[in-house]
Amino acid sequence: MAVDPARLERRRRRVALAATLAALAVWAISGLFLPSYLLPAPWIVAAELWHFVGDPHMWLHTAVSFEHIVASVALSMAIGGALALLAHYVPVFRLAVHGRLCPFLNSFAGTGWVLLAVLWFGLSDVTVIFAISMVLIPFAIINARHGLDSLDPELIEMARSFGRGGVPRFRLIVLPALVPFVFSTLRICFGVAWKAALTAELFGGDAGFGYLFDQARQDYNTPLVITIIVLIVAFVFATERYIFTPAHARLQAHYELA
Repeated sequence: MAVDPARLERRRRRVALAATLAALAVWAISGLFLPSYLLPAPWIVAAELWHFVGDPHMWLHTAVSFEHIVASVALSMAIGGALALLAHYVPVFRLAVHGRLCPFLNSFAGTGWVLLAVLWFGLSDVTVIFAISMVLIPFAIINARHGLDSLDPELIEMARSFGRGGVPRFRLIVLPALVPFVFSTLRICFGVAWKAALTAELFGGDAGFGYLFDQARQDYNTPLVITIIVLIVAFVFATERYIFTPAHARLQAHYELA
């Protein structure tokens, strides 16, 4: 018996909505019996969120966190892409990059990078950007490697046989073929960066969401802690829904992605 896709989608949406409302109800009931420093009620968090939105000082911290995220993602993608290209075009570096450096970076804890950066750079933006970038670089290397390995060798050979030099081949064939992988790297790194940024700013920053998180922890200001979490989730969801998803649809139509 065939299932109507539209009906199935409506059913899924109803279940998701019911689960969300149930979670909010449990939260609200728990907030009536627990002190606010343990679990503030939803209306207390809503009031704190309203105060946050109306405070220009809080928007400054928001801008700082966005600056850290953008700089870290751009830096990690540039470094990771360069290392993957080096390993691809100079095979002698392949083992060093993919067999040594990437596994090491992938296994090293993000908190460790934060603590090292604090010793090296002190409490500054450099510390936060460095720590986040070191967490993201392995993702960039792995995605770029998959993109380079998926290149059609016959297409490269055809371009070579028609007299195209290395730079034109890279610009006209390699770069366009890597666009879906670059987009995938950007999409992954943006989400992971927010997780790493909170830790990096918590220990090594002097501004941003992580810094506010630390101040709220010291003051037992649990409503502010939950407000920061809600804002991060909202930012990531909005970016995914209104930027990455439409961009993926365009790439899917152009590159016939799965």
